[in-house]
Amino acid sequence: MTSGLWRLVLDGVWTTVQLLVFSALLATAVSFVVGVARTHRLWIVRFAAGFYTEVFRGTSALVMIFWVYFVLPLVTGWQLVPMWAGTLALGLTYGAYGSEIVRGALNAVDPAQKEGGIALGFTPWQRLRLIVLPQAVPETIPSFCNLLIELLKGTALVSAMGMGDLTFSANLVRLALQQSAEIYTYVLLIYFAIAFVLTRLMRSLEKRLKAGVGKDAGTFSAARELKRARTTGVEGRVA
Repeated sequence: MTSGLWRLVLDGVWTTVQLLVFSALLATAVSFVVGVARTHRLWIVRFAAGFYTEVFRGTSALVMIFWVYFVLPLVTGWQLVPMWAGTLALGLTYGAYGSEIVRGALNAVDPAQKEGGIALGFTPWQRLRLIVLPQAVPETIPSFCNLLIELLKGTALVSAMGMGDLTFSANLVRLALQQSAEIYTYVLLIYFAIAFVLTRLMRSLEKRLKAGVGKDAGTFSAARELKRARTTGVEGRVA
């Protein structure tokens, strides 16, 4: 490929990365707000959060992108640029999936921890911020890592509205060179490289968060060995 065509591909990579970052930030915010709302004590809050989740999980991300880009301006009178239309559609769609991850992690926290907060006189917000979330967030990281990879692959959908992401740029290069196999192989490798970097970063974040609450692998192993030693009466040997 010529330098001009490579520049086109690199511009597409940069657009894809920007879209991924913006939509991931929106999806994360939506995930925690809606996920916490799904566990709220008021039924109307749980109902509203559940309704949002079911609507956005049950609709096509591609159709949602078209709706935000073509229909929303007719309703509101505001025409979003492709970047923000894609960010809004992908962020809200994947945020619905993420909210279920957060809800599950919150419900998995030992009830005794919450009862301890009540005994200490903490308000619901203090219990959530100081007790529940610090234990729940590390457990969400593996699932959020998978969701982030899915979001990366979902960014290719914005090429359908003519946005110059990696997929759209690669298609232009393919049309110019008539080399489908070579171009799309490059695209696959680029997506894989981005996904690999994201996976490494998320695993590093998971280790750091779990270490912060005493849930690193070493702590778990030591705890299991100590419990086994006490149960079998060979604690002295372990020590």
